[in-house]
Amino acid sequence: MAAGVALLAGAVEAAQQGPPAPVEPPFLAERVATGALPPVAERLPENPSVVRLSKPDRMPGRHGGEITMLMGRAKDVRMMVVYGYARLVGFTAAYDLEPDILAGIEVERGRRFTLTLRRGHRWSDGHPFTAEDFRYWWEDVATHPALSPAGPPRVMIVNGEKPVFEVLDKTHVRFTWSAPNPDFLPALAGALPTYIYRPAHYLKRFHERHADEAALAARARKAGQRNWAALHNRLDNLYKNDNPDLPTLQPWVTRTRPPAHRFEFVRNPYYHRIDENGLQLPYLDRVVFTIAAPSIIPAKAGAGESDLQARGVSFSDYTFLKKGERRGGYRVRLWRTAKGAHLALFPNLNVNDPVWRALFRDVRFRRALSLGVDRHEINQAVYFGLTLERNNTVLPQSPLYEPEYATEWAQFAPGRANTLLDEIGLTKRNEDGIRLLPDGRPMKIVVETAGEDT
Repeated sequence: MAAGVALLAGAVEAAQQGPPAPVEPPFLAERVATGALPPVAERLPENPSVVRLSKPDRMPGRHGGEITMLMGRAKDVRMMVVYGYARLVGFTAAYDLEPDILAGIEVERGRRFTLTLRRGHRWSDGHPFTAEDFRYWWEDVATHPALSPAGPPRVMIVNGEKPVFEVLDKTHVRFTWSAPNPDFLPALAGALPTYIYRPAHYLKRFHERHADEAALAARARKAGQRNWAALHNRLDNLYKNDNPDLPTLQPWVTRTRPPAHRFEFVRNPYYHRIDENGLQLPYLDRVVFTIAAPSIIPAKAGAGESDLQARGVSFSDYTFLKKGERRGGYRVRLWRTAKGAHLALFPNLNVNDPVWRALFRDVRFRRALSLGVDRHEINQAVYFGLTLERNNTVLPQSPLYEPEYATEWAQFAPGRANTLLDEIGLTKRNEDGIRLLPDGRPMKIVVETAGEDT
């Protein structure tokens, strides 16, 4: 029997109870009443994704409202794709992968991936989301020389070979590689994901295989594009999120055509998720991005021109924003990132200088360098004592984390560091007390940084 694993969306919860009765968002009620939009029960997939939010650190919400955020560039409309995080498969809070847009995935021996779509799932314009959208991407985009001259995304290539793609039926597709592809599913779940589907019904009108040649050439000229392929690529970018006409599966749909200084996103009527009470997600009806010069985003956020702000503010703004909390009626929160360290030193083990190269390759020297860094002093002087003093390693939440990775050789111990340098043979010093390299040069490591940036 072939070894395999199946990822099923909400399998445990579904066995206990079916999805709750869907609740219509008031924001869409008028369109439903006039017949411009089907009722929510007809807009959802037959098996919607049920998000259970009743947990110690969160609770279900309610429909309605909007938030405003500040962005430094118009191209940052792509951040709505990051914030919305609708993916074929997604990471849970425990960093496990589970289906999201998909109903399930069956993986056999790490090389055969059978994807199951949700029956009745629709794009934001109401058109069915089916296996044809995967076929179109693979056969008409990813492997078309005019649209993808470099070939399919690298994650789709294993040992120099493309996968075999199959459409099994309207809700099942399969990718099969000759060897395991462990990067495939994580790539689908990333912040900048690999999109292996496209809204075929929309993009076919801009493709040479599906549109009249003369009409397509006229469209390209009118849009100021050199040919049909340039026009197709300009209109086809689910991540850039800058084409209001491009159907999406994200929770919010862009309604503003660039260039603009204010971008509006409204709820997707056909979004596939509901909460445990049946409310179709998202809760928010509208999100607004206001474009501002990056240098003044912290000041504008502190003045109340933003409801929620993460983009454009950094730790260097913490003191200013924290002082204005009470006056401005907002809260400042330190958001944990996935970086192992805010800053780190990486000795170049292949530096051209043969003397330094030999030292950097000696683990005792690298350990001495680490022991000579006063992390506590840096924490107090630069980060107000709010950081963790440790090595640059993975976060404790990672399955690869080991406590000693964070603490070993991370103490400030100049005496121990000097002992290691003596063991290496770096015992000679000049008149200023600076140790000398084996060739007699002063042993200096110069770290250059912009003066205004700590």
